[in-house]
Amino acid sequence: MVYMNPPPAHKGALPLLCLLLALPWTVLLYAQNSAAGEAPLSAVQNYRIGRDLEAGGRMAEAERYYNETIRICRDEVERNAANRDTYTAITWALQRQKNYAEVISWGAEGLRLFADEYRILETMGEAYFYLDDYDRSLDCMRRYTDAVPRGERSSVAYFFAAEIFRLRRQYFRADIAYTTALRLDPGLALWWYRLATVQEALGNYAASAESYGRALRLTPNYPEASAGLARVQERAAREE
Repeated sequence: MVYMNPPPAHKGALPLLCLLLALPWTVLLYAQNSAAGEAPLSAVQNYRIGRDLEAGGRMAEAERYYNETIRICRDEVERNAANRDTYTAITWALQRQKNYAEVISWGAEGLRLFADEYRILETMGEAYFYLDDYDRSLDCMRRYTDAVPRGERSSVAYFFAAEIFRLRRQYFRADIAYTTALRLDPGLALWWYRLATVQEALGNYAASAESYGRALRLTPNYPEASAGLARVQERAAREE
């Protein structure tokens, strides 16, 4: 049969489809496991669902998964069932909740048991940064990038190192660290903007203009980058 008009849809089917398409895959995994009566999600799985929800602006829901991650990890420690994922996941969740001192405490214990768990090391580096302990942060990031130069968080480690160098007005070192971070992950406008600011501080206006431009190509509505681009173009013109 050929329909002149589309066949009637089941009432509510389209909104449900839209909802499913909008949900992160980790949330759908949780729903699927629950419906199938499968084993509860692990701490790492709960963390990843929370992270995806947070990325989608659903922080209240994300907090529930972060809290569940922490609960599972504490329970594993109490039952002497902890492994390297236990300490990795709890530091990740605590970091998302901005409990930086606890990240350091749990991370130190995790590294005592699993000295080669570099995921914990990088997370501690971020926590030290937010605690304004820049020396320890740099040490963690250096050790992480030395051990896994192309690890999942290597670009982030270089970015945090660059941030410290920038805050200390060590612009040449910051330039190198930002550039390395962007070689690993060139898709973040903020990182291009930060690189442009240190290049501008070094008087490298041509490179700075290019970096401001890259930031604007990624995020066209970026007032600070627009102002920076106009500023370095004006300074370059004056020096000609």
